[in-house]
Amino acid sequence: MAPRRYFTVTEADALLPWLTTLIDQLRAARQTIRAARADLLPVLEAAVGNGGSRKAGDLLPAFQRMEEAFLAIRETGCELKDIDLGLLDFPALRDGHEFYLCWRYGEDRIRYWHEINEGFAGRQPL
Repeated sequence: MAPRRYFTVTEADALLPWLTTLIDQLRAARQTIRAARADLLPVLEAAVGNGGSRKAGDLLPAFQRMEEAFLAIRETGCELKDIDLGLLDFPALRDGHEFYLCWRYGEDRIRYWHEINEGFAGRQPL
């Protein structure tokens, strides 16, 4: 396992345009999957016995886009906490104290932080 990456506010801010694109990709792919849910559930249940179907195969690109976006986000060292809210945490370190810089989709820059164990509800202004 690679050592944990710690971000400065400037480093995290620089990634936001790209991360916003990845979150958009995740949301679009998930919406495609959700829209097909009513058709997909019976297919998946039947797939156990017959090896699948075209409907399930049609969703493969959406699953692949989601996987690619998840991996790309993880490789940055930040942590995706919630797709719907677009919550990302960036590990940070100050005077030996570990905390998260916290960003929510739609915010123009990093403006908040929270303790590692507090999450979004514990957000405080920088």
